[in-house]
Amino acid sequence: MKRFARFCGLPGTERTLLVQATFLLVLIRLALRVLPFATVRNLLDRLARTRSGLDDHASHDRIVWAVETAGRHFPAIGTCLTQALTTQVILARRGYSSNLRIGVTRDSAGKFIAHAWLEKDGVILIGGAAHHNYTPMPALNGLEP
Repeated sequence: MKRFARFCGLPGTERTLLVQATFLLVLIRLALRVLPFATVRNLLDRLARTRSGLDDHASHDRIVWAVETAGRHFPAIGTCLTQALTTQVILARRGYSSNLRIGVTRDSAGKFIAHAWLEKDGVILIGGAAHHNYTPMPALNGLEP
């Protein structure tokens, strides 16, 4: 109940961002479960081209805050990849471009693991905390705003 009260006390633009982030996290998580990654990227590219209809000019920081907050409250859907893709779509719908980065490494048992983060103009927006431990693959083209 406390969370709901805090949510209701937020400014309208932040409530909208949180709802949008949560919806996209769920949608992207489900899509990644049932569709090939290339198909998901194509669908997200189409979604990113549709303008949000909002003239809120939310800052990159507030968009990242909304995605991280939604991901923290719903950890089953808030993976690094879903958060990076969600942030990328929300940014693109507001006219901002960014690049998805995926890095790979092996853990102590030799198991292959990966991590995703999002960059804009060479600055990491989301997922950067652990990116130093991974060898980055070439950047994936950003979604078209």
